[in-house]
Amino acid sequence: MDWISTLAFVGALGSGLMAGMFYVFSFCIMPALARVPPQSGMRVMQEINVTVLVPIFLGVFLGMAVLSLAAIVLGGINPGRAEGWPMALAGLLYLIGTFGVTMVRNVPRNEVLAKANPESTEGQAYWSRYLTEWTFWNHVRAIAAFLALAAFAYAIAV
Repeated sequence: MDWISTLAFVGALGSGLMAGMFYVFSFCIMPALARVPPQSGMRVMQEINVTVLVPIFLGVFLGMAVLSLAAIVLGGINPGRAEGWPMALAGLLYLIGTFGVTMVRNVPRNEVLAKANPESTEGQAYWSRYLTEWTFWNHVRAIAAFLALAAFAYAIAV
């Protein structure tokens, strides 16, 4: 296994981990939080947003951003190799669709939620919007991570 195949293998694993996590949020966690009283759902999500910031999550999430940059560069400078374009595509999908969406769409909503009072009318109104908007963008990043996984896997297969 050469260095591009190794990079693709690690990229597939990391993208798969992130796709799975976001999938579970989209189709299990967020629907469950929407079913409980708003104050309870808000409090749990506020705690999730603190709890998720552990080294193992950050290592995979941020490590994949760095790996994606490498995949874009290495795929771009190796256009003659069959795995060149799928590597660059996988890197772009993860970097823009997963990492970028998280930083631009999900994190700002998490920051507002962290300051919201679950007992207030304003907090509960924000929670209603948060559930819809945050979950939509979570679907986007889940799909992007899955497509990155597919592109990394294709790079291994060719």
